[in-house]
Parts: sequence; C-alpha cells; structure tokens
Amino acid sequence: MHTKEEKLQAFGRLLDIMDEVRKGCPWDKKQTFESLRPQTVEEVYELGTAIMDGNRAETCKELGDVLLHVVFYALLGQEEGAFDVADVCNGISDKLVYRHPHIFGDVHVDTAEDVSRNWEMLKTKEKGGNKTVLEGTRGLPTLLKAYRMQDKARGVGFDWEVREQVWDKVAEELSEYRAELDALGAVERRAEADPAYKDSDAYASEHKAAFERAEGECGDFIFSVINAARLYKINPDNALERTCEKFRRRFTYLEEHTIRQGRDLHDMTLDEMNALWDQAKALGL
Repeated sequence: MHTKEEKLQAFGRLLDIMDEVRKGCPWDKKQTFESLRPQTVEEVYELGTAIMDGNRAETCKELGDVLLHVVFYALLGQEEGAFDVADVCNGISDKLVYRHPHIFGDVHVDTAEDVSRNWEMLKTKEKGGNKTVLEGTRGLPTLLKAYRMQDKARGVGFDWEVREQVWDKVAEELSEYRAELDALGAVERRAEADPAYKDSDAYASEHKAAFERAEGECGDFIFSVINAARLYKINPDNALERTCEKFRRRFTYLEEHTIRQGRDLHDMTLDEMNALWDQAKALGL
C-alpha cells in the first residue's frame, strides 16, 4: 500500500490532469453540473455492480470514475466561484469530526447502534435544527429510499419494540393488497361480461379508482417487506440485486439450451421451460 505522501501526490496529480483536460478537451469544456449528473448516477451504479460482484480490481476502476466526477464538480464550482475541492474536503472532514463525538469528543458509545442513533440526532441539529429526520432521501431510488427512511426513523426511536411484531403488519398489508386486487379483478370481469359497461364512463371511473387503490396497497405491502428486511439486518437492495442476477443466470441458461435445440422460446410450453429452469437450479445457477 502507498504512504500518505504518495496518496496526496496521486490526488494532486489527478487535480493537475483535470485542470488540463478541462482547458484542452472540447467535450470536457462543454460539461456542466446538469450534463454530468446522469453520467454520475451511471458511474455510481457501475461501482455498485462491481462491489456486488466481489471484483476488487473493477471496484478500484469504478471508484476512480466516481472520484473523477467529484473532482470535475469541484472544478466547475471553482470556475463559478462557489467552492473548490478544498472546500469539499474540509466540509466532509468537519462533518466527520462533528458526527463522531465519541472519537473527537467526550461522548461514550457502546455499540454501532448507539453511533447510528447519535449520527441521526446530530444531523437534525445541523443548520440551526432546521433539518428534518428524513432529509436527503427524496432523490434516492425508491427501494433504497424506503429502506433509508425507515432506518432514519429508527434513529430517533420510531420503530417496532420487538422486530417480530413486523410480521403482523406484513400479513395485514398483504391481505389488504389482495383484497384490492380482487376488487380490481371484479371490475374487469364485469367489463368482459358486459360490453356496454366496458364502454361506459362508469367503468372508466371505477376501474381507475380500483387500480389506484390496488397500486397504493402494493406500495404499502412492499414497504412493509422492506421494513421486515431492515429489522433482520438484510439490505433489501442487495438482496433484490442478487435475486435479479440469479434470475438472469437461470433465464440465460434456458435461452441458450433452447437455441441449441434449434427451437424458439415462443414455441415452448411452460412445462418445458420450467424443466430447463429446474436444470439451471440444480447446477447452482
């Protein structure tokens, strides 16, 4: 590993290169905060993929891409006279010191949970106490947003007393979701049996209302499942990512074997596809 001096030298080299790139590259000259934003989001997701794959070399590469964006934004801020990279570094350093009074002050903590609780409480005191508990969650992807909102609420004591209590809530939300799906199905079945009703304003209005209720209950149910995962210290975003990749592997196996048989997926029965799916499972895919 590198020494502290070597690390500082490497960071300085990046800053120097970025200065030259910004001055000399036509593409880089055109970039703004707004134009870089979608690419930054993409880079962070690519970093997440590398981490989930356990690929440390790729993680290092993707971290470099994310760091490039941090330096680029700091340079844009410098050009506007708003801030520079020193302000960014000092800002996060000051925040770390402030939010770790058990390291840089005289606060005593016993567990990681104590640290998290203090962290959230300190956040609400910043900026004159104007910060809300759930601040910073609005721009997150919805699954991660739900998890972080619940975790932040937990930080100020808004949580189940015993984690097993959540299962009654999950069951309640599932029951309500199924009930609204049944109600939506009843409206749709009536429309299928009665063409006049299907073409009426009443159907359009009733179907819209039933759909919105079902959609709402779907959200409530998913939110409760995410809450259950959190209580058992399972990150639902990581869990769902692994399930998606598992589905990708198994479905790719199904596709490849179908092609080798000279067949098309559209011509296969569900039983035939399930048989190949079970083969993929048996192979550990």
